[in-house]
This record gives sequence, C-alpha cells and structure tokens, in this order.
Amino acid sequence: MATLILSTAGAAVGIALGGPIGSVVGQAVGAVAGAGLDGALFGAGASPRYVAGPRLSDVAGLSSTEGDPVPRVYGRAKLGGTLIWATRPLEVANTAVERAAAPSKGGGGQKTVRTSYAYFANLAVGLCEGEIALVRRIWADGTELDRTAITCRVHVGAATQAPDPLIVAKEGADAPAYRGLAYVVFEGLPLADYGNRIPQFAFEVVRPVNGVAPLVRAVNLIPGASEFGLDPTGVTIDLGLGRTQAANRFQLQAASDVVASLDALQALCPNLARVAVVVAWFGDDLRAGQCTVAPRVEIGTKATVGDTWHVAGLDRAQARSVSTAPDGTPAYGGTPSDAGLARLVAELARRGLAVVLYPFVMMDVAVGNALPDPYRPGALGQAAYPWRGRITCDPAPDLPGSPDGTAAAEAQVLAYFTGAEGYRRQALHYADLAAGWAAVGTPLAGFVLASELVGLTRVRGAGEGYPAVAALIDLARAVRTRLTHGETLVYAADWTEYGAHVRDGGARVRFPLDALFADPSLDAVGIDYYPPISDFRDTPGHADLAEADAIYDRGYLKARLGAGEAFDWYYADAAARAAQVRTPITDGAYAKPWTFRAKDLVGWWSNAHVERDGGVETRATAWVPRGKPIWLTEVGVPAVDKGTNGPNVFPDPKSSENAYPPASRGLRDELIQLRGLEAILSRFNPAAAGFTAADNPRSPVYGGPMVDPRAVFVWAWDARPYPAFPDQGSVWADAGNWRVGHWITGRIEGCDLDRLILRVLADLGVDVPVAIEAAAYLDGAVIDRPLSARAALEPLAQLYGLDVSAVAGTLRLRGPRREAAAAIAEDDLVRVSDDEAPLRRV
Repeated sequence: MATLILSTAGAAVGIALGGPIGSVVGQAVGAVAGAGLDGALFGAGASPRYVAGPRLSDVAGLSSTEGDPVPRVYGRAKLGGTLIWATRPLEVANTAVERAAAPSKGGGGQKTVRTSYAYFANLAVGLCEGEIALVRRIWADGTELDRTAITCRVHVGAATQAPDPLIVAKEGADAPAYRGLAYVVFEGLPLADYGNRIPQFAFEVVRPVNGVAPLVRAVNLIPGASEFGLDPTGVTIDLGLGRTQAANRFQLQAASDVVASLDALQALCPNLARVAVVVAWFGDDLRAGQCTVAPRVEIGTKATVGDTWHVAGLDRAQARSVSTAPDGTPAYGGTPSDAGLARLVAELARRGLAVVLYPFVMMDVAVGNALPDPYRPGALGQAAYPWRGRITCDPAPDLPGSPDGTAAAEAQVLAYFTGAEGYRRQALHYADLAAGWAAVGTPLAGFVLASELVGLTRVRGAGEGYPAVAALIDLARAVRTRLTHGETLVYAADWTEYGAHVRDGGARVRFPLDALFADPSLDAVGIDYYPPISDFRDTPGHADLAEADAIYDRGYLKARLGAGEAFDWYYADAAARAAQVRTPITDGAYAKPWTFRAKDLVGWWSNAHVERDGGVETRATAWVPRGKPIWLTEVGVPAVDKGTNGPNVFPDPKSSENAYPPASRGLRDELIQLRGLEAILSRFNPAAAGFTAADNPRSPVYGGPMVDPRAVFVWAWDARPYPAFPDQGSVWADAGNWRVGHWITGRIEGCDLDRLILRVLADLGVDVPVAIEAAAYLDGAVIDRPLSARAALEPLAQLYGLDVSAVAGTLRLRGPRREAAAAIAEDDLVRVSDDEAPLRRV
C-alpha cells in the first residue's frame, strides 16, 4: 500500500519539478521508498496483495413514482409503500490486513489487504392517508424486521405532525412534514442482508373504525398469572450449554411483550387513562376453612436471566408449583414477580397512565382431585379450576348439614381471610408494595381490596351477621393505613353480589355489603358488571324480536341495560328460559322493585336500603343514598354468538365454569362484543353521543355522576401482544380461549361495517343523509386508488349483500332481510302431482 501511495506522490512531485521526465523519475524514487516501507510493514520479499470488495454506484430496490395514488386504510391491512425521500447510501469501508504463513526458508509471507464496503440507507416510505393508529409489523423481503435492532420512526399522518428530525438535518428547516400522510423513516438501515439494495417492504397498518376504541378509558391488564409477562424488562430462561429461551418476548416490536402491548393499547385507545393490573395468587379448595391462598410458580426449577422470581419473600424453590393439565403442561402461569410488577407500575406511570392494582384469586383445583365438595355433601372431587365466587362454608348454605347461620360457619369464613396462608396476607403484601412505590414517587390511583367473593359474603354467622363482610371491613382499614396518597380503595363485588340477599321467597331481605360500602375506608363501590343484556334466539318469533330486528341494534342493547332480564323479569329455571316464560320482577309490598333487580344500578344507588323480616321492613342499613360513586371494575362481553345474552360466562375448556351464553351456537362473533361494549360504555359516559342523564345521574353528596366514566374497566387487554397471542399456542396454554373470549386485544382494531361505510363516504366527500341497516365485522379494507363512492362501496355491497337505494334524498343501505317477505299457506299452492305433497322441506 505504501508503494502505491509513495509512487503516486513521487510522480506528482516529479511533474512539478521536471515535467513528464521528472514524473517518471519521481515515480521510480517514490516506488523504491514505498517498497522499503512496505517491507517494514508487511515483511521483506513479498509485495502486498490488494483485494477490494464490490462497491455500489447506486442502490436499487424500492421505487418512487410520481403520481402514485395514496391508499386509504380502514381497520387492519398489509401494505407496500412508496419511496418519498432518500439520501445517497452511506458507504463504510472496512480494511483488514492478512499475513500468509512464512516460507520454510525464512522471510515474511505475502500480505493481503482486504477492503470491504458496507452500505446503510436513509429513506422514508409513504404508506397511506393518515391519521392511522399504528404500524405494528414491518417486513423486508418477506422477513419481519426486529424493530429493536434498527432505527425507524413511524409518522401516523396527523394534520399537525412535525417533520422527521433526520429529514430536517439533511434538508434544512424547510423540510416537508408530509402532514396527512402516514410514513416510516429508516435511519442508517443496514443493506448487507438484502444484497446491498433497498429491500421490498411491507407494513401492517392499523386504523380502527368502530365505536368502541374512542370510548375506552380504562382496561384490565391480564394475564394475572405470568411470572415475567408483566415485566417491561426482557427476561430469558437459561437452558444450559449456552442456550437461552425468551420468557417474555415473543414479538419483534419492543424489548418485552408488555411494552409492545402497551404501545398498541395507547395507540388504539386515544382516551385511555387508567389501567388495572391484575396480579394473581392461587386458592386450592372451595371449602373456606381449608382454602389456602399463596403465590405459585409454573415449575419449581427454572434458571432465568434478567430477573429472578421472588414474591412475598418466597423464591422459586420455596413456592409451590401450579397443578398440571392432563398433557403435563402447567395449568396456569405463575404469580408475577414482585420486581417485574414494580417496573410495570413505573412504566405505566411514565406513560401518563393511572394505575389500579387488582389482587386476584385463581382457583387451582386440579382435574381428578379427591377434595370433599361443599356443594355435594359426602361426595369427593371438587369442580376443576372453578370460580373464586364458589368458595363457601362446608356444606354450602341451604344444603343439609350446612353450618350457615352458626359460629362454625363464621370460623370457616374467618380462616379463609386470617389463616397463615389466608387472603389477608395477599392483600396486605400488595398494599405494602404500593406504599413503597408511593414513597419513591409512584403512587397508585386505586387498589382493589378483593373481588367476587359472593360465596363467602352471603354466608351468615351466629346472630345473622355476615363474617366475610366484617373481615373485609377489617382488611380495608388495614390497607387504608398503608395507602395514604389519595388511592381509591374499592371492593369489586360480583354483579349478583352487590345488592340484596333475598331469602325465604322475598320475606327476608338483607344488604350484606352495605356495611363495607359505607365504611369510610372505602372510597367507591366496585362492581364487576356482567348482567344479561339481550335475550335473542335463532328461533322465529322469539320475544325480543318485538324490541329489535337484530341483536346488534345499538339502541336495543343500550336500552336493555335498564330493562329486560334481571330488571323487568327473570327466568325461574332452565325450562322457563327455553320457553321464554318470564316472571315479572315486582314488589307488591313496598313498591321497591329495584330491591330485586340485579341490573338496576340507579335504583340501588339512589335509595335507602331497608331490610325486611317476615316480609316487613325493619331497619335501614348504613348505606347513604347517592353517597359514593360506582366503579365498574370489570365490564366485558365474550366475542361469541349472542355474547350479550350472557356476558358473565367465560369459555375455558379446562374449567368447570366453561360455558357459552344462553342460545349461543358457540361461533366466533367480534361484532356482538363491540356492540355490547359500545352500549355499556356509552350509557355511562356523559360525553358519548345519545347520552341520557337519567342513566347516570349526578350525586348531590359528592357532585359527580353515579358511575365514574373514567373508572369503567374493560375486561380485558392482554400484556401478550396481538398477534403473537393467540398465534403462538405452543407458548401459552390459554391461547385457544381467545377465539370466543372476552379479550378486546386484536379485535378493537377492526371495522364495524356501518361505521366503515360512513367513514368511506366522508373521506370521498359524499355529504348526504345516510341510513344503514346492516351489521357485520371485518378486519380491514383498503381503497388503493382514486374511486367514486359507488365503486368504493361496491365490493362491500357484494360481500355483505347490501341493497343500495336513494329514497327521498337519503342514501339507504340495507343488509339481507331476516324476516319473511311473505307468508304462504298450503292453500295458496297449486298441486302439480298427486304423488307429492304440496310442500317439501329442502
């Protein structure tokens, strides 16, 4: 190399001194000097060999074409892109010197100087018209990019978006912001893996078109059973021999799953303000006196890097493992590690989200157990993986031999709370953690004391008292002494639990939870609100057809939150439900039907609660009418056919609670989930269109609405980001439950057909009255070029069988008619053959 450099320099000096002849002489002198230097550097007797790798004069790949149409995306879609800006590729030369082996008779071996070139691209790719919610995944030449390994920025196409800083740095202060255009900027993208060219990109673009996403202000974050799934820091499992496996990263958008999931949640739900973090311990027996509640791990031996599992002073070796399914896999994930939970709370606070901590009990009662069943006195084998609301005295109330109403029942109930491994230990552990977080500047917004213990709170002790309620009051006061930074403390009652306890056919009425709700330590009434909303059937002529033509009718669903089952009437038994024999809910004695209506929040909240004995009112409870706000600590609808018929059922094949809503065929139905949630959220939100003040009246006591619209928590958003969950069923045992479950993850980004049509018409400038009588859900749609409104809607009309017409200046789109167009009797038909009946079923 020195030979080349010095000979060239010698030639230049020679020209300056002596013209062409001087050039030749100078080059020779320089070469001699350079050879001497080369010998010193690379060894005598051998000239170095120079090898240069390929270099680019231009970078091929993604093209930019003037006049390309800008697509419009609705819902979720996969797009290519158009190059809208780029710099010349950055070339980086890497030089290495290799020395060959020395000859056997002495002297240095030949030296090889290798120079290779790497190229990096700065470019911007236009995607579609904005504003979008997010770009979830990016592929380059068909392979998904790891977003943590490159530098890229997504601009969502907002009307006020600022220019990208890289473009500003290269182009100056007048760089375009591309407002109204969604685009992605890649900075220093390595091109080696793509043959030193710009790869062909594809982008998963999400732009929700439904009525739910903007209404969501609070969610429950699950799973509560995942050792590291809630940790924003990446954790790996050490498999030995240098092998590792991810514990909480199964996507390529962020360093851990929960970070990617929260990014999507905030992008999709722009009005989100609160997150309730569910964190589970495990109960092991439906008999209150025998049930222990403790943290558990998936498996007893697991080496991890990034965090080591510790909960409440227990390490992995000290904690019990969850039970195993018949195939040998863990039935649940483990309790979230305390350190990871602390990091999650800090991460949520950093994002500007208020955090509510939700301690939760999951029942780890395995299949084939031999535990005595409190619901079947004398029988062995409790129901597998049941609901915590079934924990009760043994035998259960109203069964032969039940201790209900005695001191023995009281002792059993108190053991559940105050035993060495009682629930009180779980609640106080998390209250202590919360106090520590507050001390370092991260206080919680709320804390759920406990939830859905209806099997305990309805058990009576001696003297007609309710020992579980007394235990909860004592626990609430203990938690309150720890939470001193304005945290809202609530008990999350089941929707069948918060109100009256009715016995003896209505002659005896108590309000067990009123003492707890009225206690100064609680700031609000919490209700997990899953009442039946609709009562639709597939059979012709069913009763609710008098209310609406289809179960998806928004007005019908919203109105039935204050009418119908559990409000106007109830079904006495399964036979009555099948035949739709409805028994009215009345109160002939005192004209207070709200006492017996599980769905009548306004009636319960607005009135004094007076107990009854022998059918006669006796004494008022401590409840102050309109005295405290209501938090709906859970609301949800399964994404299954007729999900609003029974929002309280959770499909889960491993559990004894596995069920579908009444009259459901078990088919997946995202639309009924969205419409049901829209009805619930809009009913209690004063800012929602069509809000009626009577549905959520204001309190003269505290000056706010009955239901705090900021505290309606949708069940559920998953910390495992879509589509990794549920696609990776080999990683998560509950992935199959997502199909028809309560998850809004992966569904809230889709399209409600009628809102999609309205959005398309608005985007295309069609300003006429529109009436739409059609209901469907679709993942997404793309308008990829300039089209008329008719051409844009034609594919939708064909796909969903829409009848489009203009009537009196109104554009009308109607889906297929479900009702009969005409009734044809046998006498209306002409017999064509004596051998065949006039009517045949086909």
